[in-house]
Amino acid sequence: MAARASEPRPAASLASFLELLAPSPGRLEFALRLALICALATLVAQTYQTPEAALTAYVAFFVMKPDRASSVIMSLAILILITLIISFVLVISTVVIDYPLWRVAAMAVLSFGLLFIATASKLRPIGGILALVVAYALDLLSNAQIGELATRGLLYAWLFAGIPASVSIVVNLLVGPAPRRLAERALAHRLAVAADVLATSAARSREVLGECLAEGSGEIQKWLKLAAAEKSSAAADIAALRLATASTTQILLLVDLVERSAAGTWPPPLRHRVAGTLEEMASVLRAGGYPVEIALPLEDTEPALPPEGAAILAEMKEALAHFAEPPLPEAPPPEHPPTPAQPQPAGGFFLPDAFTNPEHVQYALKTTAAAMFCYVVYTLLEWPGIHTSLITCYIVSLGTAAETVEKLTLRILGCLVGAAAGLATLVFVMPGVTSISGLLAIVFLAALASGWVAAGTPRIAYAGFQIAFAFFLCVIQGAGPGFDMVVARDRVVGILFGNLVVYAVFTAIWPVSVARRIDPAIASVLRQLSAMILAAGHSKRYAIAGVAHATMGTLRQDMGLLRYEPGSIRPARDWLAARTQATQEIADLQGPLLLSASLDPVQAHRIAHRLDRLADGDGDRQAASGVGIGSPFAAWRQDLPDIPTRAMRRRIDAHLLSLEQALVHESSEGQDGRADHAPA
Repeated sequence: MAARASEPRPAASLASFLELLAPSPGRLEFALRLALICALATLVAQTYQTPEAALTAYVAFFVMKPDRASSVIMSLAILILITLIISFVLVISTVVIDYPLWRVAAMAVLSFGLLFIATASKLRPIGGILALVVAYALDLLSNAQIGELATRGLLYAWLFAGIPASVSIVVNLLVGPAPRRLAERALAHRLAVAADVLATSAARSREVLGECLAEGSGEIQKWLKLAAAEKSSAAADIAALRLATASTTQILLLVDLVERSAAGTWPPPLRHRVAGTLEEMASVLRAGGYPVEIALPLEDTEPALPPEGAAILAEMKEALAHFAEPPLPEAPPPEHPPTPAQPQPAGGFFLPDAFTNPEHVQYALKTTAAAMFCYVVYTLLEWPGIHTSLITCYIVSLGTAAETVEKLTLRILGCLVGAAAGLATLVFVMPGVTSISGLLAIVFLAALASGWVAAGTPRIAYAGFQIAFAFFLCVIQGAGPGFDMVVARDRVVGILFGNLVVYAVFTAIWPVSVARRIDPAIASVLRQLSAMILAAGHSKRYAIAGVAHATMGTLRQDMGLLRYEPGSIRPARDWLAARTQATQEIADLQGPLLLSASLDPVQAHRIAHRLDRLADGDGDRQAASGVGIGSPFAAWRQDLPDIPTRAMRRRIDAHLLSLEQALVHESSEGQDGRADHAPA
């Protein structure tokens, strides 16, 4: 059971920290490729003596993706966007270059506009690198006194992003892994995790299983889509791997059910046989193929399983039999009325709430205010060495106060580690470096270590970015090896100062609470469970279940973030306790609903209607009074001969009643204004 969001987590032990640094599929390859790009970008910058070689190497962390196709697309997109942005800034500079007041105003206006576009449009994935380059360009614009210098400075700003993006394209085309290979590796990893859970029931394995379910299969599907676009694999292989992805999600869900349900627990011999089969399937995927015609080895004297365990085993056999093969067409029962199709919102460059959600404007204003404050401080102090505080503001700004506080620790820790390593390198290593090859070796090793950390989970990835940022700024000081300790000191002070300014601004001005995402996420999961129970077909039901688990993963992550929020915006304890209980009830409800395909249409629609009304928030009073849609199981049909199915329905009803009571109690008794922190 997940820790309650209202309760502090236990202090991280050394073992848990080392688990975050443990090897994972593709992690070393990613770190090696990233280190190579950083070293080559440094070589180009040193050869042509472009300024800010340290930031040139650091930009590689933003353009790198696990597969070659995504990395190339990201790099090309950055090249195009940076060209457009620098061209626009160049036009502005010709107007304001001779007027200091207008120059500062242009910095603020351009910063606000570009940050708004980065957060309110489809540019969000590359918003960080755009803001970073723009900050550098604006800083150069403020320092240039004549048009020629401004033009040269903006050209350097383009090279500052163009060099690592161009190097990334070349490296990824030559040695980047194919998207299909990454998809096969990810499927093999998930099957191996499921096998380890069945074989050992280790706590760490169950945690990894939950992480796989929370991640969903979206990234694997994206890799397969890219593989199809590359035309590097046969269409039949891509189709088979898509089916294998869906089957793998079903297997993970079933293994999770075995672990969660005492009534569905399998005996050890059965668990080991299934685990062995899954491990063999993982081996086939690691070798570059996909398993077909899979039969689960069962003994002739198989002991009788409890009803729920037998139902899970039957579903597991079905998933294995059609792992990478399409099952027979599934026709919906005639008594099921068709589910009306939901209209899909039209896509566009801007997000649907770009011009209605004030948070986009507030985010752009807060980040710009933090950056301009840093700019004014080091300008008035005549301390240009800490100009890294300006750049830091654009790198570390986040949307919510909780995320800002949570990541602050990682950023400060990463900065201190990177700075310590950089200063130690300046003192003990750099005096013996007499050529560019020695500097490149240092950059490669530092990027390899930082990339290994950055390739981890979100709990540690931010630290990897900050380690590289601080180390590069300390060690890469200009054309050739640098030894100036003052430069390293000033740059580290700038990073720390920028972090503290962002923290102060984002927790004091328009603080955004993660709580406002909780109720919409709960409503989304309830609607997904409603759609799952009405789904016509085995494969569709499990596909919806996988999406629901991914939504639950995001919900649990947000619930955990709440403990980082300042007390002034954190929801009341009653509100938090109600959502924690509701989250647990939903998690316990998913399994019984998934195995309840035998429900007749009347009961299925009754359950779906209760879930929809809870999601809409308009069925609370009926649920509380125990009438209408909230009627208990006693009002259901009792003339069914199958006792196991009836027991399953009783479990479903018990969880539904607990869920309704949790949400109804909070809505009826928590009207003291504190619940307004999380509007639906």
